[in-house]
Amino acid sequence: MTILITGASSGIGGACARRFAREGWRLILTGRRADRLEELAEELALEHQTESLVLVFDVRDRQETAQALETLPQEWMDIDVLVNNAGLALGLQPVQDGEVDDWETMIDTNIKGLLYVTRALSPGMVARGCGHIINIGSVAGREVYPNGAVYSATKHAVDALTKGMRMDLLRHGIKVTQIAPGAAETEFSAVRFKWDMEMAAGVYKGYEPLKGEDIAEVCHYVTTLPPHVNINDLLIMPLAQAGALVWHKR
Repeated sequence: MTILITGASSGIGGACARRFAREGWRLILTGRRADRLEELAEELALEHQTESLVLVFDVRDRQETAQALETLPQEWMDIDVLVNNAGLALGLQPVQDGEVDDWETMIDTNIKGLLYVTRALSPGMVARGCGHIINIGSVAGREVYPNGAVYSATKHAVDALTKGMRMDLLRHGIKVTQIAPGAAETEFSAVRFKWDMEMAAGVYKGYEPLKGEDIAEVCHYVTTLPPHVNINDLLIMPLAQAGALVWHKR
């Protein structure tokens, strides 16, 4: 079995790689940071004798993405599972003070990047009559919160795209799942606050957040179900979080 994971260099993507490697899957690890991807591939080969193919590209770049994915070596072309994990938030300002460049990056990564990768790989799944696409969404795709309008809009788009993909691919026997985490302690907040680590750490104070491994476990679970069973949508929260704005912190 072969899985392709976008944004595999850290966080949920890296945790997914480790979880599937434990089960003997072959991995296509993609992202922008070549050193981290190579280190991960070496780690998995050492610990699990996992075969990995590293592809370094930015999902925001349409031509780069197409070139990387449409010229896969023949032995790597039959991809069983795609995890559209690459995504990010940038900034936490009201819309009237937002940075347009940040908006562009979120839209290009979270929406267009997901589409570019899916467009490159889904025809192969259609031709084979099987496959599973897992889109990593967010609680922000269900609820909008102050100062997060654009990020929330991109994750609402992921929710809509997942539903539409499921309809389009239904007759071809392809499963489509959205997994939407609440607060997860990854590089998410560090990236959002542009590596102001004090601000990033404050997001996770007073409660136990999700970890990348928690989401990876669920990603793996949905791929283990019988062929006639599909998990359409999962919203996963830390126990201390009831919604985008409802917390119990100590």
